[in-house]
Amino acid sequence: MLKYAMIGGGPGAFVGSVHRRALALNGEAQLVAGCFSRDLEKSHAIGAELGLDEDRLYATPEEMARLEAGSIDFAVVVTSNEAHYPGVKTCLENGIHVMCDKPFTVTSEQAEELVKLAREKELILAVTYTYAGYPMVRQAREMIERGDIGEIRFINCEYPQGWLAEMLETTGHIQATWRADPERSGGVLSLGDVGTHVEYLVPFVTGLTMTRLAARMDSLVEGRVLDDNGTILTEYDTGARGMYWYSQAATGCVNGLKMRIFGDKGGLEWFQEDQDHLHYTPIGQPKQTIVRGTPEMLPGAMGYSHTPPGHPEGWLQAFANIYNSFCATIEHGDAVDFPTGEDGLRGVRFIEACLESSKNGTSWIDLT
Repeated sequence: MLKYAMIGGGPGAFVGSVHRRALALNGEAQLVAGCFSRDLEKSHAIGAELGLDEDRLYATPEEMARLEAGSIDFAVVVTSNEAHYPGVKTCLENGIHVMCDKPFTVTSEQAEELVKLAREKELILAVTYTYAGYPMVRQAREMIERGDIGEIRFINCEYPQGWLAEMLETTGHIQATWRADPERSGGVLSLGDVGTHVEYLVPFVTGLTMTRLAARMDSLVEGRVLDDNGTILTEYDTGARGMYWYSQAATGCVNGLKMRIFGDKGGLEWFQEDQDHLHYTPIGQPKQTIVRGTPEMLPGAMGYSHTPPGHPEGWLQAFANIYNSFCATIEHGDAVDFPTGEDGLRGVRFIEACLESSKNGTSWIDLT
């Protein structure tokens, strides 16, 4: 079993516990050390809950990376956005593979430095764009590769949530407070939290490269400093077009990630809240529903499916699928099939382009 350490994920944190549960699902890695908080007492509190040795709980990521180098196989960085860069960097400098939550860093210069450092040290650097772990997302990718929908013409991808439809950041809500703080979030709120998932998912599924975009970023909730809603027009290297919408002020929405891809031979539609079904409409024919776990699934996608049809697989399993490939690569050098540091770098460049475009009146920004 691999051994890992965690940076972040302390008391009141959300995503750290998700990473721990996802890794536990596969039984491939054991948490043995951590710097869970800037407050050492809080780190000790979490460590006690998790049954960790006190002498493997640390005051700083730098101390942890230095003393755990050679004893752990990888580190997981799940801090607030501004702390991703120093946490990842100190691990790489000490020869430790890293899985980092998204968005990767707050500037493309930071991301470029980390990608270069990982290459120089021949270390694995990954980013948790979780939705690539869903079996039916993999099914859509395989069908597109096979030519089932022909040449892609248009892509519509949206990710609306409603949990920030009110000013939660003024109420002491932990997640809302740091995400709405420009110093801690990197200057974006919802674009960094949910918009980056859309940016990663589309090229992952379609194989297309975005060449330019035009973005409008809004703060719909009165008094909010950063974006809670955005619309983005996109163009791709094949001539295909697209439109993205992300929001965390979409009142009544829960976790409405939806992807529609239209080609000259058919279309595909996938909705995260109905994750086990992929809708396929060949041109001139009725809509078909492909169900996860059934014989209609293609071989690569079936490898990501773990329970019988009708027994829903969800977000934790998608997380676990990403980690499964990551851990296999550490152990055996298998082909990389997870979001990499290079993908994280592209995501940060996307954020910067959206900010520039929105600032300049939704102007078109070239990405190549």
